[in-house]
Amino acid sequence: MRPLTAAGNMQKTWRDGRPTKKVVAGFIKPNDRLTSIERLEIYNRQYWYRLRDCFYDDYPGLRAVLGDRRFERMAEAYLTRHPSVSFTLRNLGQFLVKFLEQEPRWIAPLQKPALDMARLEWAHIEAFDNEAKPPLKVDSLLDKDPAQIHLKLQPHLSLLKLGYELDEFLIKAKDGEGLRAEASNAVELRRARRQTLLKKHLKPKPILLAVHRHNDTVYYKRIEPGQFRLLSAFKTGASLAEACEDLAQSRAADLTQIRSWFESWAALGWFCELE
Repeated sequence: MRPLTAAGNMQKTWRDGRPTKKVVAGFIKPNDRLTSIERLEIYNRQYWYRLRDCFYDDYPGLRAVLGDRRFERMAEAYLTRHPSVSFTLRNLGQFLVKFLEQEPRWIAPLQKPALDMARLEWAHIEAFDNEAKPPLKVDSLLDKDPAQIHLKLQPHLSLLKLGYELDEFLIKAKDGEGLRAEASNAVELRRARRQTLLKKHLKPKPILLAVHRHNDTVYYKRIEPGQFRLLSAFKTGASLAEACEDLAQSRAADLTQIRSWFESWAALGWFCELE
């Protein structure tokens, strides 16, 4: 799980400062072709490169913002600080946002768009394969006291407040994924494409986004301030009555709009069945 050296070899020093060669020889036997450390090095290499590849594939948007070289340096620093602790590599980036907030030097001078992109791409991962509980049946709300109704959002649904139109940026960045290759002309083409993306699509513009899954497909749905306020209230545990009263006081929507929102959200299955 430890990073390799610049030459692609195991580190010469163990975690406690002892020579790696001496430590490894204590629990792995050599054979007629390989020394103890060479045997372990095979697994160190394949696992480390596997982590790097998974991280590379999970964050095409962040790569497009930072560029490949800066992304690679950031990835190594992150994976060194937060090695995989899960049975699935799906969770590899679960600490990335916190890591970048604590160590913004890895994404300077693009901290704001890079952090927002990290949030969006983690929300995409959550939407792709997080749990989908049985959806709410609207009829189950009949004759119930709104003060006692606590609507819960699906685990795969994330609400994001972003400073850039990163939904469009990420979609366009993914369109260029076929450009990953070793040929120099592909590398140059990818760099030129990144510059075009940055200039045309990475402009400050606040948006509110719901990232969710519907019919096994991930969607980025832009929502209005009133919708974001109402859904956020449900996410923090407010009752139906409390959430609607707060929205009414903000004057962010009228009754007709709220009814339309609920119909749309119920059709998309955003609410879980009442407990």
